[in-house]
Amino acid sequence: MKPDLRTALKERPLVGDGAMGTYLYQLGFPVGVSYEEFNLLKPNVIADVHSRYVKAGAQVIETNTFSAQRGKLSKYGLEHKTEEIKAAGVSIARQAAGDNAYVVGAIGANRAGRRRNLRTSSIKRDFEEQIGALLAANPDGLLLETFFDFEEMSMALALIRKRSDLPVICQFAVENAARTADGVPLADAFARLKDEGADVIGFNCRSGPNAILRAMETIPADLGAPLSVFPNAGIPDYVDGEVIYSASPEYFAASAIRFADLGSRLIGGCCGTTPEHIAAIAGALKTYIPGAAASAPAAAPAARPVLTAEPAEPPVSGGTGEQEPSLVELVRRRHTVIVELDPPRDLDIKRFMQGAQALKDAGADAVTMADNSLAVTRMSNMALGALVKETVGIRPLIHIACRDRNLIGTQSHMMGLDALGIDHVLAVTGDPAKFGDLPGSSSVYDLTSFEIIRMIKQLNEGVAFSGKPLKQKAKFIVGAAFNPNVKYLEKAIERLERKIASGADYIMTQPVYDPALIERIAESTRHLSVPIFIGIMPLASGRNAEYLHNEVPGIQLSDEVRRRMSGLEGPAGRAEGVAIARELLDAAMEHFNGIYLITPFLSYEMSVALTEYVIRNGARAARTK
Repeated sequence: MKPDLRTALKERPLVGDGAMGTYLYQLGFPVGVSYEEFNLLKPNVIADVHSRYVKAGAQVIETNTFSAQRGKLSKYGLEHKTEEIKAAGVSIARQAAGDNAYVVGAIGANRAGRRRNLRTSSIKRDFEEQIGALLAANPDGLLLETFFDFEEMSMALALIRKRSDLPVICQFAVENAARTADGVPLADAFARLKDEGADVIGFNCRSGPNAILRAMETIPADLGAPLSVFPNAGIPDYVDGEVIYSASPEYFAASAIRFADLGSRLIGGCCGTTPEHIAAIAGALKTYIPGAAASAPAAAPAARPVLTAEPAEPPVSGGTGEQEPSLVELVRRRHTVIVELDPPRDLDIKRFMQGAQALKDAGADAVTMADNSLAVTRMSNMALGALVKETVGIRPLIHIACRDRNLIGTQSHMMGLDALGIDHVLAVTGDPAKFGDLPGSSSVYDLTSFEIIRMIKQLNEGVAFSGKPLKQKAKFIVGAAFNPNVKYLEKAIERLERKIASGADYIMTQPVYDPALIERIAESTRHLSVPIFIGIMPLASGRNAEYLHNEVPGIQLSDEVRRRMSGLEGPAGRAEGVAIARELLDAAMEHFNGIYLITPFLSYEMSVALTEYVIRNGARAARTK
């Protein structure tokens, strides 16, 4: 007979299960339905998912009741079946778990990050109903997961403690932050929840292993309560209408050891994870010895030179005059540099503007700004583009995402850019809103990336999106994004050809970290009629390298680059990152005139040094021709 859950958590780290909803989606079940209703309609399907996780090594199974609340089920006309759904959820999980795993009743947040006005009385009622139904089904514990607000978490925990002494696991959803969504520092939130009766406290969803590891580092080691972590399988990518996660099982195995060393005693997976991820975690923890990593002597990283900028030849600046040639014209003549600077996530634009000026002085031809990349809210790139154009005097290149604006808003936005004299744009699909920092917001996607290119070029013909003639024509130069970091490059190029057929004037690639791949891209795209700007992003540290490789869609680092960056942090990491970027630039400049530098963490000094490197070497190459 296995010990109770509290005792088991004290003995050694336990393996949790993985995703339910996204795994059902991967298995072919459609979105837009209540997966919780499957407890009644398709109990064998839910039992099979639970069984797969148990077979993979999961020792704690969550019931399929995350959204089984009256308010959420009412969306599907199922509010009258809440108790039946929850009771069935525990029963199905119990049968699948047998004697091999514990069963915890899953309870999701009502607010779920939404800022809409929900009455406390309504939230309390839904929690009471859900808690009562789950307790009546006799789980081994309860799991409060994906909570954004401390206030709501505290309320749910108090309602449980009024009725039961069962173990309670409390998990917040955070993203690169040291506070809950309602402003409570995480360290304070954890301490208060422990005092209020939480047995295990931790994180799930919203972030991959890297961000959760950073959040865990804000929690005091002497908290006095075990931690739990259920990260997503990296940042999701949205490709041809499908959501895809990229973090591998091997990455989760390595992360599991790091989580355990930081005090995690329950380690599983959330969105995008599968039985393969859980099997990897179970394998990594099977022989885990607490503190083994900490007691082993650490290998000292190789000494790296501190970054120093070489003296540059006089830069060739783009300027923004009316008669200035477009980037497409410039890149056909010489090496041309576009540099991406992320708009700030707050109201302070001082460093951003300093970076734009430094890049102008270094000789960059344009500064490009993403449109709330990764669905994280940032300052308007239209406003910043206008400021950069007016005060710095460098060409702005504005990203336009399909995610945030409907047809009306997109045409209005483009008309505004035209009025401001901003004529270079990059059309992108945009990451789904539910995976960003405001998951309660909606993704629009009235247009695909192909359609938005066609519609913008239609404005150049003096025709509105509606087909109505306009009194004058726009003059947009439209770029398209290209991800060459794929298994089948030929298929990616076929997709690229469709974008060019839709009207794309130039191409900007995702970051490339392999000289051999750069050569393959050159060979495979020689037939294309538009210029390509090869993406190069300097790495800031070893941790940054692993995060990009494992969690960010569209980015793949070579084994050699990962080896060189391993263990490097601070100035040494940035210096090696710039050194690697220079080597990649050498390879890129042999085949392409277009260079697209991507600035990490607004560390524009790195991009300045690389811009000067391109200008200097491009000038030398021109003199030798």
